[in-house]
Amino acid sequence: MAVKKYAKYRMSSFFDIAATTYDNTFTNTKIGKAQREKVYRNLQSIFLTSEKLTILEVNCGTGEDALEFDKRNHKVVATDISENMVEIAKHKGKNTHVDFHVLDCNALSEHPVSKSKYDIIFSNFGGLNCLSYKEMQDFIQATAGLLKPSGKLIMVLMPKNCFWERLYFSIKGNFKNATRRNTNDAVSVNVDGTKVPTWYYNPKDIMLMKNKKFSLVKYIPIGISVPPSYLEKSFITKFPIWNIIYTIEKYIHFGFLAKYADHFLIELRKR
Repeated sequence: MAVKKYAKYRMSSFFDIAATTYDNTFTNTKIGKAQREKVYRNLQSIFLTSEKLTILEVNCGTGEDALEFDKRNHKVVATDISENMVEIAKHKGKNTHVDFHVLDCNALSEHPVSKSKYDIIFSNFGGLNCLSYKEMQDFIQATAGLLKPSGKLIMVLMPKNCFWERLYFSIKGNFKNATRRNTNDAVSVNVDGTKVPTWYYNPKDIMLMKNKKFSLVKYIPIGISVPPSYLEKSFITKFPIWNIIYTIEKYIHFGFLAKYADHFLIELRKR
């Protein structure tokens, strides 16, 4: 128990530190906006329905997605392990109906939010990459018990073979970082000056974990021509290169490219 409490404290503190800068370093950047736009274009089950859905968001960060779902009149419960992230999200969403909670997703079934059933469980931009393989498997199984029949688990994760990351670090002669994602072990990743233990997953890894409770709907690349956010200040985001890669990103939906992107979206349906 002591080990779990320590791990929870450490993970929370990692993102508490990053909370105040997250919107500036990702949410409000060209790269962050482009990748989120690609995610939204693939959330048809949320954005194109007239039905009022009940959505549980895990690792909501500063609340950007929760507020977007709220605009569409859905009932949103948004959670994050970081108290600072949740406080910022609450401030941004003070005039909305979003219900925010501090929650470690490893304890999903122990929290009061587990007493409800959801149409959608959603997690964006790699928050779940902080889960080890065993924790990820347990999380997926736990969500099956919280979803309504035919409910969907939608996750945006970081894969193992990011093309941009390999190219960028190879050009710099840093071959260790060029292939750092391609492992089943935790990698220490810099998040706004804080080292965060991170595990990477390809779509096939999630497919092996989904068990008989879920069927696959789709998976698509997010950030295949648009690069990772640490390249925001590079020449890549300048005209005319940015216009070209931004346009290309809109039209690339091939699943086989998902493991080469910065992120990928995978959508599972409860059987």
